[in-house]
Amino acid sequence: MLILTVIQGPDNGRKYELPDHEPQLIGRSSEALPLTDHTVSRRHAELTPDDGVWWIRDLESHNGTYVNGVRITERLRLKPGDQVRTGATLFVFGKAQPGEEKDVVRLMNPDLLEAEIEQTLTSNEDSVLLAEPEPRAAAMEHLRVIYRLTALTTEPISRTELLKRVMELVFNEFKPERGFIMLGAGTPGDVLRPAVVKYSKPPRDKDDAQINVSKTILQHALRQGEGVLSSNAMTDPRFAAGDSVQRFHIRSAICSPIRFRERTFGAIYIDSSIANYTFTSEQLALMNALGQHTGLALANAELYSQKLQTERLAAIGETVAQLSHAIKNILQGLRGGADVVEMGLKKDDLKIAKGGWGILKRNLDRIVSLTLNMLAFSRQRSVELELTRLGPIVEECAALLEGQCTTRGVALIVDVDPEMPPVPIDAPLIHQALMNLITNAIDAVEQGKGAVTVKASYSPPGARGDGSPSVVEIAVIDNGPGIPKDRQDRIFEPFHTTKGTRGTGLGLAVTQRVVEEHRGRIRVESKEGQGATFRIILPADAGKIIDPSETAHSKSAAEARE
Repeated sequence: MLILTVIQGPDNGRKYELPDHEPQLIGRSSEALPLTDHTVSRRHAELTPDDGVWWIRDLESHNGTYVNGVRITERLRLKPGDQVRTGATLFVFGKAQPGEEKDVVRLMNPDLLEAEIEQTLTSNEDSVLLAEPEPRAAAMEHLRVIYRLTALTTEPISRTELLKRVMELVFNEFKPERGFIMLGAGTPGDVLRPAVVKYSKPPRDKDDAQINVSKTILQHALRQGEGVLSSNAMTDPRFAAGDSVQRFHIRSAICSPIRFRERTFGAIYIDSSIANYTFTSEQLALMNALGQHTGLALANAELYSQKLQTERLAAIGETVAQLSHAIKNILQGLRGGADVVEMGLKKDDLKIAKGGWGILKRNLDRIVSLTLNMLAFSRQRSVELELTRLGPIVEECAALLEGQCTTRGVALIVDVDPEMPPVPIDAPLIHQALMNLITNAIDAVEQGKGAVTVKASYSPPGARGDGSPSVVEIAVIDNGPGIPKDRQDRIFEPFHTTKGTRGTGLGLAVTQRVVEEHRGRIRVESKEGQGATFRIILPADAGKIIDPSETAHSKSAAEARE
């Protein structure tokens, strides 16, 4: 009797008897030889007897049928000793030797042996499922992946960076050949565009870099909102013979939607064309979870962006309202001053006109101050640090405010250390900050009795005996009514003012910003009824905060502007 002996493959060593007058089917269907090789198609090849001669023909199997290493394309006669390969199984065709009958598996027809099929499990063609670890280990591994993704989606990164890192996580876990993330399916009519594309190996050329994707798989994931696993896409009944998975030899593919609630953002897709390799149902479940987490992260990013936009609009509205109020008060002052001047001119009374001019000048000064502070508060340029002597800046501020002090009867005292070395500052910004502080102090003290002191001192490195760096300190001290404790926390907020219609609420906010941009700090010391002191502390070590090349560049730029 002729037999087929398995000499390679999952069923190595098994023998199958070939009855003289019964054709035999090689495959994984119920009527075929009982093979456990999943790389064999359900109807792979057929053996047919004809007057004692056996013929073999391929049944259009995916992997093909080989006789003695040559793929057959038509019916071929078998001779004893021929080797037949189907999938991963290699048979040898020959006669049974004496004593071997006990190992032969004999197939019985239903009329001789009745059997009932109780349960079936659909399996795709030509698929080899990868070995999964034991359930507990698999669960721990999947939990680890979900934990890493959860940690990733909570980081403050851009959407593009998020998707790139998600794809890296997918490649580390699933080991596909290619993969991508498509976005743009949020609303009907959106055009899908690749957001991230990744390969396990760099493409050899432009054609190799082209990823041909099954539209069927992608549309199913997006429209049905469920993941798709094809353990062998080339023979998956869901995909027609002309589909791209057939034309481009995609053997295994996973495509999972990126969803949050009822919204689908896009899909994650991976595939492999390696023979005898497929993704598992457990991996599909994990990929679906990754898609859900990614959708949640994208939804959160959109909500955060919308929140920021709402906050920006609210801040703009508040700013416009505050500015409108400040400008309205200034315009009212200008109109009042202009009316007084006009009245004096009509009556030819210079004294009345001079009184109106004082009102006009004060409000012109206010609108100039508001404009400068607005420009400083909203500017985007970087601080240009240069080694500058602080004494002349303080003295210039005092000289500019001398007329105002004389008018109000306020004493302005300047106390600057003459031995102070040049310090790294942006002179125009520090000048503006000091003008804001000194003007506020002059406005705060009582007319005819007030006193304002501006002190500037330098502390060399380690002056306090603790290895501290060198700093410069500027203090603006007044003997005014002081600042109540409950208001001190808000004095640096934009548009917060205690001057009523005389203030704009931007002076201290601008001053704080200037100081912080110099890597310094500002603080207030005050008790109600005992005046107030504003202290600015700036780093003075030029070697640590100034790059000589940048200083030279800034200096040349300044000279060019001049």
